[in-house]
Amino acid sequence: MSDVQIFNEDALAGVARLVDASVDLIVADPPYGLGKDYGNDSDHVRGDAYVEWTRKWVELYLPKLKPTGSFYIFLTWQHSPEVFSYLKTRLTMVNEIIWDRRVPSMGGTVRKFSSVHDTIGFFVNGKDYYFDLDAVRIPYDPATKKARSRSIFVGKKWLEMGYNPKDLWSISRLHREHAERVEHPTQKPLELIERIVRVSSPSHGLVVDPFAGSGTAAVAAQRNARKFIGFEVNPDYHSVALGRLDALRVTAADRGAQASLPLLEA
Repeated sequence: MSDVQIFNEDALAGVARLVDASVDLIVADPPYGLGKDYGNDSDHVRGDAYVEWTRKWVELYLPKLKPTGSFYIFLTWQHSPEVFSYLKTRLTMVNEIIWDRRVPSMGGTVRKFSSVHDTIGFFVNGKDYYFDLDAVRIPYDPATKKARSRSIFVGKKWLEMGYNPKDLWSISRLHREHAERVEHPTQKPLELIERIVRVSSPSHGLVVDPFAGSGTAAVAAQRNARKFIGFEVNPDYHSVALGRLDALRVTAADRGAQASLPLLEA
């Protein structure tokens, strides 16, 4: 059986496949309730009904987390206050992360400020949660390191390995020209999800995505030696996700074959 599995199944049904207290990390990117077309009516639930639906699936998934497990949820400002308030009664909130999607300044609404970010809630099951900051540090550029060459800075871990990404993540949303872009209306960048997977799950740990969509979390898990279980109710998106995994495996196999070729004599 593959360590990375995506089932064409509704999240509320698929949760029965998970063993209690077995999951290191849940990365949830549910419908936002903004009326987008996912091939069904899943994004047309709003207001109190949206919060109630969120509580329903969250209550099913929380028992699956390990005591050291983490829970990340993507939301917009429309629902994040109510959902975060509820989640804080069940988990410990560590961060509210702002994802700056780098939306270009090209007109838009004229009756309010343009919305250019998503909100990511980072919650944990207990005080001993897994968190590997070194895995996601951002290296300093040469000029910055040179400016801090005084003896008091020499050998400092933060200078050699890089800095904490902070809670404002400026990562471009995916445009048509991006090579990783597939047919999905709200596909998340791999860079964004890989940061979460690396920092909040151990090597060979289990990552779960209740709303797998285009399979970005599955690809992140595969690339970083994590186990993965995901659920995607839309058969078209399920096929897209499986296709991305197949392409990744073919690429990995090709690299392995190249690495095993004998060296040519000069």
